[in-house]
Amino acid sequence: MKRLAVLAFMLVLTTLAPLARAADDPDLIFRKSTVFHLMSPNDKLATYGIDDPVVEGVACHFTAPERGGWKGWAGFAEEVSDISLACRQIGPIKFTGKFEQGEDVFRRRRSLLFKKMQIVRGCDAKRNVLVYMVYSDRLIEGSPKNSTSTVPIMPWGTGDVPKCADWVEK
Repeated sequence: MKRLAVLAFMLVLTTLAPLARAADDPDLIFRKSTVFHLMSPNDKLATYGIDDPVVEGVACHFTAPERGGWKGWAGFAEEVSDISLACRQIGPIKFTGKFEQGEDVFRRRRSLLFKKMQIVRGCDAKRNVLVYMVYSDRLIEGSPKNSTSTVPIMPWGTGDVPKCADWVEK
């Protein structure tokens, strides 16, 4: 009976979890298969794009592995922590609000319950550079795997170049 309750709970989670994060989904750019599975979906690398919600004019792209097989298809496979990141200035920089050092820009689950990836932002005030880092963590033990990308704030057309230090909460 207890096992049936656990299975029912897991079924509800796998059904509702994609609905809960649909609004925060990044833009899928493309996927490439990396491991062929004859009777189930292939393992893939997927590249996504996101816009920084507080800094207009900055976009980040990250590539993350996606498990195939039956466990991956059903949403039970734990994804690995190998995620790459590249962020660039794509227009004039405009800060829409203050932010804390290490504040989340994007967050996504990498397993059914315990693992998530995060993209966080900071400001290197001395160099006037935005610093983005992607990493994954687990409830019990985290992963040291990470990737960092920097965006020097440069002039774009005419106008003043903002200083990121003016927008960091102290």
